[in-house]
Amino acid sequence: MIRKIAGVILAGGEATRMGGGDKGLSAIGDTTLLGLVATRLASQADHVILNANGDPERFASFGLDIVADPFPEPVGPLGGVLAGLRWAERQGSFTHIVTAAADTPFFPLDLARRLGNAAADIRGIVLARSLGRIHPVFGLWPLALADDLETYLAQGGKRRVTAYAGDRHLAALVDFPTEPDSDPFFNVNTPEDLRRARAMMQGETK
Repeated sequence: MIRKIAGVILAGGEATRMGGGDKGLSAIGDTTLLGLVATRLASQADHVILNANGDPERFASFGLDIVADPFPEPVGPLGGVLAGLRWAERQGSFTHIVTAAADTPFFPLDLARRLGNAAADIRGIVLARSLGRIHPVFGLWPLALADDLETYLAQGGKRRVTAYAGDRHLAALVDFPTEPDSDPFFNVNTPEDLRRARAMMQGETK
């Protein structure tokens, strides 16, 4: 049963196609990519935290709890999922986390609700999908899987989210609608993507 959900923003990537640094700190409108994502997720979760590595002070202005990956070596988004699960466990009141990427500023406002509806009758993972494509970092994860995920990563399991969530746990999938020429899971990977996101933001605020 889903009782309380923590939102976890995953910001552990190296942004190599953006020239390095923190993509989430890129300006868009009068805020940042991370600011947009945090606001969007806060409307859907009981509490929002940020998974990021390195000096947490660079994110101090957001007022978020920050959790680092639990392994010294990079393990990809699954490390952030595990960090979020362990943080939520320590709070003692959450049953699930919902994850979102720091570089996807327009993800659905009903993400958590729709994933939660799909999870009502199962005990496993639920991932988002649009246009036939799975978005593995947008998912609902039960805290009960924390030990299993930690063991999987410690034993050298494949780092792809779909390898763990899909192959190991047969995750359920929820399809989200798209607009013509617009996918709500559009993410910023390149400077051109950032220019497009800024244009989209201007269109939303007019």
